[in-house]
Amino acid sequence: MRRIFGTDGIRGVANVYPMTSETAMKLGRAVAHLFRHGKRRHRILIGKDTRLSGYMLETAMASGICSMGVDVLLVGPLPTPGIAMLTQTMRADAGVVISASHNPFQDNGIKLFAADGFKLPDEMEETLEQTMFENAIDDLRPTAQAIGKAFRIDDAVGRYIVSLKHVLPKDLNLVGVKIVVDCGNGAAYKVAPSVFEELGAKVIALGVKPNGRNINRKCGSLHPESMVQAVKRHNADLGISLDGDADRVVMATDKGELIDGDHLMAICAKHMMSNKTLRKKTLVATVMSNLGLENSLAKMGVKLLRTPVGDRYVVEAMRKGGYNLGGEQSGHLIFLDHATTGDGVVAALATLTVMAREQRPLSELAAIMNPVPQVMLNKPVEHKRPIQDLPKVQKAIRKVADALGKKGRVLVRYSGTENKVRIMIEGPDKKSIKTYAESIAAAF
Repeated sequence: MRRIFGTDGIRGVANVYPMTSETAMKLGRAVAHLFRHGKRRHRILIGKDTRLSGYMLETAMASGICSMGVDVLLVGPLPTPGIAMLTQTMRADAGVVISASHNPFQDNGIKLFAADGFKLPDEMEETLEQTMFENAIDDLRPTAQAIGKAFRIDDAVGRYIVSLKHVLPKDLNLVGVKIVVDCGNGAAYKVAPSVFEELGAKVIALGVKPNGRNINRKCGSLHPESMVQAVKRHNADLGISLDGDADRVVMATDKGELIDGDHLMAICAKHMMSNKTLRKKTLVATVMSNLGLENSLAKMGVKLLRTPVGDRYVVEAMRKGGYNLGGEQSGHLIFLDHATTGDGVVAALATLTVMAREQRPLSELAAIMNPVPQVMLNKPVEHKRPIQDLPKVQKAIRKVADALGKKGRVLVRYSGTENKVRIMIEGPDKKSIKTYAESIAAAF
């Protein structure tokens, strides 16, 4: 039922509807109205990544919020999980992140956190849309001293760095560890290298020169090739590659092998299981996670609970069931003992903790999981017609599912942020599942 909100907030080409200044201002007014309770002075925190369009949207959001008599706290470029943390610790009424995550620089997005640092549920996003599109608050216009103010928080980066360092147990440090860190020219370009350096590591930093246009460009978690090569070239112990807003991570082992979120979840789940800190012996992941993860967890005695795609659905299931570890194959890893949302640096520090405790290189730890061959194909579509209403597509999906039987999986869904259909197939043979995926794509 939502019009502009997708899987992870609002996203699109900057300065093209819905990612316009006008939409940002209207959303700012709606957010201020929704989170204002009583007559006390209210505050909403705004952070962003390093995109050129961030200035435009940040100013528009702040203007809309101030026009409703609510104050704004501006923290500048900061990872999404850092904004969630500061929203909570600074007792703000809500937090706003202006970022399109892993998308190219010409895109931008807006996502929201409640006062407790957790993303808004679907129902609250629908309420915001109703408030915006029904013009329900057009006549609410405080004047004089009732208009809101904007304040810049100069020490936001330092506050977040301090909180991250607490993830590594106090009896451990990273002295003698060589780490390649690729920040993707994004929001973590100051935070991530500082955290690892202050904990004692020797850091080779990549993607730390943002210019507003180079975020995610041939770098970061979507393009980890440079990070992998740097690990080999510098003989590093591991590599860390973050996306534009640093809420997800992929890593490279000491041998230069790329490992994704599924591997990292398996490594951390086993360690937590052995230390009896994995709540209810359960890991929460999405339908996209590889069958290899499920098989690996079963050998440990760990249950896998699957959710729809989207890290906030993982978090919702974790909170509802009382679990403390979850994530996505793409690298959104949620450690609820440390953060309220996916955090790439937290995930990297948790992995480093396992390496230090077990005195084993990452290449050995990663061997815990053997992924089943998987193919993912993204096909642009003009309209997102319900898949169940497309008989040719349904026939193609059934044909593939019958051919795979119990030896594989088929998942076909629309992207929540782009006009694309995503086709994921797992099976025993890479060549055949690629052909299967192409047959379903052709049916569209």
